[in-house]
Amino acid sequence: MSELKLEISISLDGFVAGPNQSEEHPLGEGGMRLHEWVFGLDAWRESHGKGAGEVNPSNEVVEERLVNIGANLMGRNMFGGGPGPWGDDPWNGWWGEEPPFHTPTFVVTHHEREPLVMQGGTTFFFVSDGIESALSQAKEAAGGQDVRLGGGADVAQQYLAAGLIDELQLNVVPVLLGDGARLLENVGTDLRLEPVKVVAMPDVTHVRYRVGK
Repeated sequence: MSELKLEISISLDGFVAGPNQSEEHPLGEGGMRLHEWVFGLDAWRESHGKGAGEVNPSNEVVEERLVNIGANLMGRNMFGGGPGPWGDDPWNGWWGEEPPFHTPTFVVTHHEREPLVMQGGTTFFFVSDGIESALSQAKEAAGGQDVRLGGGADVAQQYLAAGLIDELQLNVVPVLLGDGARLLENVGTDLRLEPVKVVAMPDVTHVRYRVGK
């Protein structure tokens, strides 16, 4: 059965993006530090068309998170382009002509838009009738494979609060951001997490949880 898996990098003080997110700083001020651990890894570089990289336990974690993924989900803030209607010259994402998703990718938004076909197998579908509809469409597109949710914080909170996430992987980076977008806010106090795997590296600790229903 298709599952929804949330994978996200987080600071020690609980932020998944820094303060003052903008087109210049899409992850907020200092937020890029949450992802520096991944940029040199072989699996990440291959998925972004950048050639060979380092192979280590973190690389194995990245490889595992790509297995059996048939569709992706994200919020409008992760896709980018600012709030409000899309306008006459709409934003096409942060990733250039060939995004690294290589699957149907569903963007939760308040504003309708026609699907956006990109190179490399990624097509963005813009869903304006709620998180349940977006997940249903993503699972159908995944054809029995799993759906990966990448963020941002707001849409991740909505799926956690609704009890729709089956697996949560936190990549805990030993930095303090002090402010920004927290992950575990607005999700209530009944969230039950069972740790099933921990991989510790000097620059990141990967903790995988099953989410209790």
